[in-house]
Amino acid sequence: MSYLEVLKLAVPETIVVLAGLIVLAVDLLELRELPMRLRLGIGAMISGAGCLVAIGWMLALPEQGNLADGMLVADPLTRLVKIALLVLAIFTIVISLGTDFTPHVGEYFALILLAVVGMMFLVGAEDILMIFISLELTSLSLYILTAFDKRSVKSAEAALKYFLFGGMAAAFTLFGLSLLYGLSGATNLGRIAAAIHGPRLDPLLLVAIVMTVIGFGFKVAAVPFHLWAPDAYEGAPTPSAAFIASGSKVAGFFIFAKVMMLGFAGAEGSGAWRDYAPGWMPVLAVVAAASMVLGNFVAIVQDSVRRLLAYSAIAHAGYMVLGVMACGSQGLSPLVYYVITYAVTTLGAFGVVSVVQRQTGGDRLADFAGLSRRAPILSFCMMIFMLSLAGIPPLAGFFGKFYLFAAAMRTGPKEFGLLWLVALAVATSAVSLYYYLQVLKQIYVRESPADAGVLGTPVSILAGVALLAVIVVVLGCAPNLLLAKLACTVASPMAAGVAK
Repeated sequence: MSYLEVLKLAVPETIVVLAGLIVLAVDLLELRELPMRLRLGIGAMISGAGCLVAIGWMLALPEQGNLADGMLVADPLTRLVKIALLVLAIFTIVISLGTDFTPHVGEYFALILLAVVGMMFLVGAEDILMIFISLELTSLSLYILTAFDKRSVKSAEAALKYFLFGGMAAAFTLFGLSLLYGLSGATNLGRIAAAIHGPRLDPLLLVAIVMTVIGFGFKVAAVPFHLWAPDAYEGAPTPSAAFIASGSKVAGFFIFAKVMMLGFAGAEGSGAWRDYAPGWMPVLAVVAAASMVLGNFVAIVQDSVRRLLAYSAIAHAGYMVLGVMACGSQGLSPLVYYVITYAVTTLGAFGVVSVVQRQTGGDRLADFAGLSRRAPILSFCMMIFMLSLAGIPPLAGFFGKFYLFAAAMRTGPKEFGLLWLVALAVATSAVSLYYYLQVLKQIYVRESPADAGVLGTPVSILAGVALLAVIVVVLGCAPNLLLAKLACTVASPMAAGVAK
């Protein structure tokens, strides 16, 4: 292995790191005396340009390889997910243009880029050491982004809870991965699976499964490891919360599926109704069911739209865990499609919330009253996002759920073995329609306050939110635009490993 080989595979990550260093240096050395709006604009342009150059590099010069036995893997599937992460980062940067929660512009954009780098290394890793290091780089950046609004007590409280729960989850993750190394003597996921495979499951392997699920369950905010999410979504600066709700979901679920399908191959067991077998499938079945039920029913009583989106994210984590269970027989396409479309939709919803919160000072349902009269384009976009999250056709959320639930129906030792879990998912999706419609009721039915004027929306944010809404509609009406790309990744090493 030479440094040139490392650099060739890590060029996109290197570009993003350089962009982070440049935006930090430019802001500290040249922009401190300029107006805040101009500093935000210049910082956003540098950061966005870095992400665009990284995307262009991956599209123009696609590298494939496996460095140091899984330390860094480059294939079509990971490249697609990395591009999705960079696109989400660009939209997060756009949403940030309308905020003024911090004067530390360079540090803020640099942390977003560092979080993206951590996520990119995470999705490209098939070695447990690299996975853990990438998780911690991502987590540390997100902890700081959560606490970035120094004027808000809620921001500090949310970051502290996020950090404490994150530290505990990291300990569980490290414990589970260390047990895997002790059982197999290897750090590569494929070699681990080959070493632990046998007719019976070792008791230590069962402990490793539980510890690993606990660690990753925290990262994806699945029940009962979700307690940090409502406070983080509500207290963090809105762009930071948007990125936590979108980018970290994409990277977290992708690596979660990779660890389960590659590292624990042969230890699946069964979560089918009346056909239980020990392994990680029944553990995930319980987590998925609990997440769908608690997330949807608790969201009903929320008055804060940000907390509502947090419990919605917990419910969607349940659907995505179901997608992880379906990866063994159907591949990663249903899960990747679902998690990307969910991330785009949630990012757009947070973009609307950021505008309303900036104008009204709050994110309560009452703050959205009569929004359709004050900001018709923004309101229409919010309607698209809410209905897509509820799974209403012809939006991306509907096809994502349909594709994922259909894949889950064909999973298990016998046909329709997970029918009970799919039925629960469909039922809780119907429940979710109620609280999504509550938001739309405030926007389209309730009257605006007497003193409410036209809602001023920055052109950049309005354009970004509108583009996200267009993407949600297009991916729902023409899902093959993304599914065709996913189909091209079937021959990748990751997909081959999952297929086995």
